[in-house]
Amino acid sequence: MPAVVKILIVFVSMLALARLKVQLGLALILGGVALNLWAGLPVGETLINLAAALTDGDVWLLMVITVLIIELGRFMTEKRNADEIIAATTRWGGRHGRAASLMALPAVIGLIPMPGGALFSAPFVKQAADKNGSSPEWMSGVNYWFRHIWEYWWPMYPGVLVAMAIFEMDVRAFVATQFIFTPVAVAAGYLFLIRPHVARLMEHDASGHEHSRRAWFVALPLVVTIASLFLVPPLLKPLLPPGAQDATRMLSLLVGLVLAMGVVYLDEARESGAVFPRTLFSSLLKWKGLTVLISLGGVLVFKVMLDASGLLPTASQELVQSGIPIVVAVAALPFLAGLVTGIAVGFTGTAFPLVVGLMGAEGAELTPMATLVLAYGFGYMGMILSPVHLCFLVTKDYFEAPMQRVYRQIAPCVLCVLVYCLVAHMVLSVFGV
Repeated sequence: MPAVVKILIVFVSMLALARLKVQLGLALILGGVALNLWAGLPVGETLINLAAALTDGDVWLLMVITVLIIELGRFMTEKRNADEIIAATTRWGGRHGRAASLMALPAVIGLIPMPGGALFSAPFVKQAADKNGSSPEWMSGVNYWFRHIWEYWWPMYPGVLVAMAIFEMDVRAFVATQFIFTPVAVAAGYLFLIRPHVARLMEHDASGHEHSRRAWFVALPLVVTIASLFLVPPLLKPLLPPGAQDATRMLSLLVGLVLAMGVVYLDEARESGAVFPRTLFSSLLKWKGLTVLISLGGVLVFKVMLDASGLLPTASQELVQSGIPIVVAVAALPFLAGLVTGIAVGFTGTAFPLVVGLMGAEGAELTPMATLVLAYGFGYMGMILSPVHLCFLVTKDYFEAPMQRVYRQIAPCVLCVLVYCLVAHMVLSVFGV
């Protein structure tokens, strides 16, 4: 049986288990085990791979980071804190302040690459929209979509850096080719997610709130976290092995979150008058926080098991050798890789070397920029639609929204981006760039 068929069958089976109320994290772990066994690995080696995934240092580092993100979200969305932040952003947005804040808050946080960053912006979206009777799936769609409007070209993202290296493009050429994806995504998000709700959102504004300095204080933990992503890496670089970019970024985020939690502790200790405020880490005792952590663990284990199975490179080679039109392969390979891995590095790292190879195939009339737009657009939408995408999972779990209903919210936006992707590919091909 072709590797691509094996992957898709396991993929559908995991979703079916989740639909049958099996916790998604557990379903993902079972799927990773099934992929290893179906790839022909012995049971013993499969169990060794599972043990390695469960004890992987990066997995547990990301779990700790997520615990801190959940706790910061708890602090920033407590009623008095959230009211200050939402009132401030609504005032700055004017007449359409609440709609503007729903788009701006996830987008601003999206400028900073962080694992599961949508979990950081989700509490703000909830506070800005929940008072208006918004559905969980709609809030999930808004948070998830606007969190990801920059990753097509923003050079801080690892997937963008990998794509530039494989296509051998400098930053200016890459950004010029990819930049228009962002206004297209914003326009699609506004048209299908925000505009139908503008009148309802305008029913509530910040006119009843006075200016307060506390809004700046509540935002301080977020500012500290973001600043650390810029300031800490140069300090860590001499202490880590050369090329350890992922470790540097993760540890910088951890440092920022620990410092941010210091701000939270000082505020809550002062308010409660206790050395150990009872509110600290109380979010971890709630099922919502535990669900996010279990799902996160499942995603991370699944990715390690997928790599260990070796099925994804084999599936890519099978598609290339199947005789399908080259343009279809250029779109299909990144889409499949994005769908299965749920991360941008997943499709750029595994599919783009094959895509670049196809550009030089005999009879292929592919130009670099036209190929990049097509491959990245389809790979990115595969990632956005992936049920193992970390931001999708934490958003869905945070709002307690059914997966299929979230998909219905973002489907028109995805379609708009894919249409632009095809049109841009054809236009760039005509001009030979």
